[in-house]
Amino acid sequence: MRIATSQFQATMNRGLQDNQSALASLTARMASGKKLQVPSDDPVTAVRLSRLTREEAIVGQYRDNIAAIKIRLSTNETYLQSMVNDITQSHDLLVWAADASNTGDDLKSMTTSMTSLRDSIFYAANEKDQEGRYIFSGTLTNTQAISYDASAPVGARYTFTGNTNQQKSVVGNGITQTVNVDVSGLEALLNQMDTTINELQQPGITPATPSLRAAVMANMDGASAALDAIASKIADFGGAQNVMETLDGNHANVSLSNKTALLDLGSLDMGEAATELNGYNLALQASYKAYSKITNLSLFNVL
Repeated sequence: MRIATSQFQATMNRGLQDNQSALASLTARMASGKKLQVPSDDPVTAVRLSRLTREEAIVGQYRDNIAAIKIRLSTNETYLQSMVNDITQSHDLLVWAADASNTGDDLKSMTTSMTSLRDSIFYAANEKDQEGRYIFSGTLTNTQAISYDASAPVGARYTFTGNTNQQKSVVGNGITQTVNVDVSGLEALLNQMDTTINELQQPGITPATPSLRAAVMANMDGASAALDAIASKIADFGGAQNVMETLDGNHANVSLSNKTALLDLGSLDMGEAATELNGYNLALQASYKAYSKITNLSLFNVL
């Protein structure tokens, strides 16, 4: 059977181009280290890689959320612990004020310490984060948690102006964690302390004065209630941080599994690729040599 020269050349050119394309594709895969350059190289594996990549991105976001929450909870706990310390000191001072052996001068000397503790608690309640948002205002982060009105009567100057709404962050599939906190109820303690301070400043005051004794007793009860409330919040933070730690460990295991699968499915086997590259090079060289020899043949070679 005779083959036209043009047909032979077209066939050889097409074969050489296919070989060159395969060689270029393999070289590109070896350069990138990836088994797939385009989804059409292996549609099934491409879909699996896409799903794993998406899952890894979600797990990564969960872990980022957890890291941010842990920092925030730790910061909140530090400020709340500062309030606990101040309230504890105020309670101790109130116990001393209730002692019947105190003189009028002793009671008046407590005014400065009580005032400092009241102001310290008030400032801690209105603490801001690094972005200038109020920490203990619930979700009203641009509003003071507790406001002070000097024109209001003693015992009603402090008002909680935040809210008790919760801000939640997703930390797992269907799992959320509350990240904010409020100090609702602390205004009652501040008003009680304000009343006590006012009573301590009255002339002729003694431990037996009914108004002072009533204010001190109410203040002591308020301090105990505030300590219980804040201690409960701190305990909740501790439990939440333990949960976050466990979740983060679980997410880390899932992430490791995903990365291993991505590596197994998406990485190119360099040994196999090198063998395949060598085969393509040999085939290409042989094709060029055959093409060269056949092109130089003519009918005179067989006469």
